[in-house]
Amino acid sequence: QVQLVESGGGLVQAGGSLRLSCAASGRTFSSYHMGWFRQAPGKEREFVARISTSGGSTSYADSVKGRFTISRDNAKNTVYLQMNSLKPEDTALYYCAAGRLVTGPMRYDYWGQGTQVTVSS
Repeated sequence: QVQLVESGGGLVQAGGSLRLSCAASGRTFSSYHMGWFRQAPGKEREFVARISTSGGSTSYADSVKGRFTISRDNAKNTVYLQMNSLKPEDTALYYCAAGRLVTGPMRYDYWGQGTQVTVSS
């Protein structure tokens, strides 16, 4: 069992920055590849970013590439999403997800409750 808790969301002006955190329970954090997803009102949940177990490999959605940075600190069981140059279209509920290696690549087993990010113009 793994529990994920997101934090760091809030109301931000367009062009501003925000850093999201996702804290994971347990002592096997380094065994999970992690991802960030978001869901805007009336829209389907979409992929934002992912990071490998070691943090050596990352991938981003085209919509956030160059603006967002995903990172992880395995010693703290935490994954981060640094969001810069925020746009109103970034407004969404952001979810953290964890995937077991045995489950397969780009597949996630656990999800957090989400943290709201609202970007005003």
